[in-house]
Amino acid sequence: MMVERLTYRYSSGGMRLFLISSLAFLISHFSFLICSAQEAQGYDEFFLQAICEREKGNHDAAFDLLQHCIRLNPEAAEAYFFIAQYYGSMKQNEQALACLERAYELSPDNSTYTETLAQAYTSTQQYDKAIGIFEELVHRETDRDDVLGMLYELYVRNDQLDKAVDALERIEALDGKTERLTMAKSELFTRLGNKKAAISEMKSLADQYPNDLNYRVMYGDALLQNDQKKQALAVYQAVLSEEPQNVQALLSMVSYYASEGDTLKADEVNERLLLNADVEAETRLEIMRREVMNNLRSGADSTRILQLFRKILDMPEADTDMALMCAAYMKLREMPQDSINGMYEQVLRMAPDNAYARLQLVADAWERENLDQVISLCQAARQYNPDDMAFYYYQGFAYFRQDDLDNALDAFQNGVSVITPESNPDLASDFYEMMGELLHKKGMVREAFEAYDSCLVWKADNIGCLNNYAYYLSEMDEQLDKAEQMSYKTIKAEPQNATYLDTYAWILFKQERYAEAKIYMDQTLQYDPDASAVVLEHAGDIYAKNGDMTQALDYWQQALAKASGDSEVKGERKELLKKKIETRKFIKR
Repeated sequence: MMVERLTYRYSSGGMRLFLISSLAFLISHFSFLICSAQEAQGYDEFFLQAICEREKGNHDAAFDLLQHCIRLNPEAAEAYFFIAQYYGSMKQNEQALACLERAYELSPDNSTYTETLAQAYTSTQQYDKAIGIFEELVHRETDRDDVLGMLYELYVRNDQLDKAVDALERIEALDGKTERLTMAKSELFTRLGNKKAAISEMKSLADQYPNDLNYRVMYGDALLQNDQKKQALAVYQAVLSEEPQNVQALLSMVSYYASEGDTLKADEVNERLLLNADVEAETRLEIMRREVMNNLRSGADSTRILQLFRKILDMPEADTDMALMCAAYMKLREMPQDSINGMYEQVLRMAPDNAYARLQLVADAWERENLDQVISLCQAARQYNPDDMAFYYYQGFAYFRQDDLDNALDAFQNGVSVITPESNPDLASDFYEMMGELLHKKGMVREAFEAYDSCLVWKADNIGCLNNYAYYLSEMDEQLDKAEQMSYKTIKAEPQNATYLDTYAWILFKQERYAEAKIYMDQTLQYDPDASAVVLEHAGDIYAKNGDMTQALDYWQQALAKASGDSEVKGERKELLKKKIETRKFIKR
């Protein structure tokens, strides 16, 4: 394997190493300073061994060997250069920079050392030093347009604009006149207040390419930017007389009218642009975005903007992004939801797989409790967006709200089938939690517990799952220790949640930890003064086991009164409550 040459690149976090190429470079480009023959031989051996160790990836050994090389020969530029990279990788940037400076001092004609040191100064924002090094380098290597480019950037950062212009002219002498260079020079001349030169630069480009109308527009822009408004207008009008739909000229005309404060004319040209088939979709969107923002800032009515949207959306090349922008604008203007939904429906006619528009319609249908529409929209989405879990989620819940457990379970199971390792953990966990609830309601207890286990794999702190799983285990008198641990997590997370406190109190009761159960039951009733029949029955059972039968009877009687008016409480539960009251004792179900 070839030994690769090292050089630097820099980032805000400090210096970083990159490898270039090869052992041949090391031998031919690094000057070994003359010392005694014995010392030179020893240095050479240790240096080459250091490079071999580096190549093998044994960087600790390479670092130690390079240190030894410097001790043998403190005048060895290449050893300083290479060890600098190790200091850089260890974030010892001051030491790294000192070693680079030493390498450059010992071998100032080495282009690699020179350029690397200049880059190091640039990364540490020592622009004056970087400029000095780059100027020296470009003085030696006059054809280095890349170095001239770096100098240009540094001059601009250092506000040395005259020198920046000089750097661009030297690049231009090497590479020829280009649009990028000419525009950069024109901008610099504008900043320097040399309006004549700024305009002249762009005119020379337009003259060089007389058939390119866009260069003529750019010349007009330079005139406009440098307060030659009438001349700029004449250039734009000349371009538009040759090509009436020239997009760049029309955009510049908008800027011209805006500078004149003629909003009416600016609006007219903007409309020409928006309805121009030659305008790219992104440009049209940006123009319309500006129109919308100006409308919102000015507080003007929505009539003109909505008319523009309608005209654009009637065009054959209308796209969904424009329709979505229209919907967003309508929402900001608090227009009727039916009108906004109509725009989302138009998006779906244009692109049936647009998940965002469909989700907006689903969310609105859900808010209006139109469950049939939710189900219908989600069913269509399963054809166009089969991997989008959100639609299975909404559909499953809609069926659940309709007590259609079979279809609800089918929706969630289909949603689970598209879960991948990259899926959102919260959403994946919720899917399995709902599957667990549905399976439990259908009497498929073991399958429900498996779903809960999967839920907790995705999100170990899913509080709702932990509570329900723990409660169902306690009702079956199974794995009470596991149930208690899960339930305890819920009350630690939400210590004032009466539902979670009731579950924990009930599990403690099942574990025959009656005194502790009473403490948590009292908290439950404190935070839930309108407790359900089930919670009140739990309270009575707990007080009974704590020897307070008077309070237990009171809670059982309250529970029976609540249960009598609750059709969801089963008859056998009501009968059990009556027996407890009649016998004045706890009876296990």
